[in-house]
Amino acid sequence: MTILVFIGSLLLAMLIGIPISFALLASGVALMWQLDMFDAQILVQNLVGGADSFPLLAVPFFMLAGEVMNAGGLSRRIVDLALAMVGHIRGGLGYVTIMAGCLLSALSGSAVADAAALTALLLPMMVAAGHDKARSGGLIAATGIIGPVIPPSIGLVIFGVAANVSIAKLFMAAIVPGLLIGGALWITWAWLVRNEKIAPPPRKSRKEVMSAARHAAWALLLPVIILVGLRMGVFTPTEAAVVAAMYAIFVATVVYRELSLRQLYGVFVNAAKTSAIVMFLIAAAMVTAWLITVADLPAKVVGLLEPFLGNPLLLMMAIMLLVMAVGTAMDMTPTILILTPILMPVVNAAGIDPVYFGVMFIINNSIGLITPPVGVVLNVVAGVGKMRMDDVTRGVLPFMLAEFAVMFLMVLFPGLVTGPARWFHG
Repeated sequence: MTILVFIGSLLLAMLIGIPISFALLASGVALMWQLDMFDAQILVQNLVGGADSFPLLAVPFFMLAGEVMNAGGLSRRIVDLALAMVGHIRGGLGYVTIMAGCLLSALSGSAVADAAALTALLLPMMVAAGHDKARSGGLIAATGIIGPVIPPSIGLVIFGVAANVSIAKLFMAAIVPGLLIGGALWITWAWLVRNEKIAPPPRKSRKEVMSAARHAAWALLLPVIILVGLRMGVFTPTEAAVVAAMYAIFVATVVYRELSLRQLYGVFVNAAKTSAIVMFLIAAAMVTAWLITVADLPAKVVGLLEPFLGNPLLLMMAIMLLVMAVGTAMDMTPTILILTPILMPVVNAAGIDPVYFGVMFIINNSIGLITPPVGVVLNVVAGVGKMRMDDVTRGVLPFMLAEFAVMFLMVLFPGLVTGPARWFHG
């Protein structure tokens, strides 16, 4: 009955159009009534305490870094470098998109920011070159979701806080899976454009490639600083977010000089608005998470999934299918915050590595950003690229299937995640 009250109240609130953060609060109030423990003071205390977390400070700083990179010319120089390196290959603009997306993922950690930047910079070029607009938009959307996988990742930060798992270990474990997704997109694009007769642009000279690399060097140095700093224990993931934001501001205002102090104010405002939405959502979800624990829902879920506990592979398959279904109707952040406190006891009871599970969970949620009907990243690409949602959805399907294939490959062979993770983290 308790599970039905929680799920029913949450779905009802969402169906009548209540924003997800308030829907979570409504489901929390419904749970409190069900448990006969309604107290407004407890509600407020958990709401305030939900956002009062040092690791969560990484979220607004990574968002600020992403805004600065897009406004300050760092993202454009990454795209220019990818163009110089692989733009001359048949279907080269698609490979440029994938390569630039992987590089941008190592800078911002936000699928929305990466997808918006790639759409604005590359979609007009791909259409002008003769590529199908729907397919091009679909590739950009599918590439954008690598942002929450390759570190630094806002999704991994939120999961790490919610599940009490080392964020640094999650970052290191997600590097290779993110690159594997990029490789799957590369192969899929190559298959789709194999018969195209579009003439690629001329090959850049060695001098032009070196010039593009030199101009992008300051931007490329950022992920190196973050990953080396985390690997060597110089700073925590939260401190890495501050370093990323300050470094991006320095490069954009002092080195590239594309961002004035007046423009910087607008960038701060945009980052603050986005951060406020996410942080309130996290705070509301923490209220629900506390009540889920009080109501002992995780134990009930463990009981339901008990037949799978003896077989971690089947359990992971079942969980991935569940998250896939939820991802079609819900955004990434609320999915993480709602399901993490429910699923982690099940994962621990089955003896599954929580770092491995966290990476797989975030990959699944990231792909959910391009699954209709919600598909936040699909909406971003459609809006920025002035496309119909139906066209973007049609274009993204082969790439989405390739990403799901890679995800289930990592379910079948966990060593693809755990092996590189041990190497990176030592």
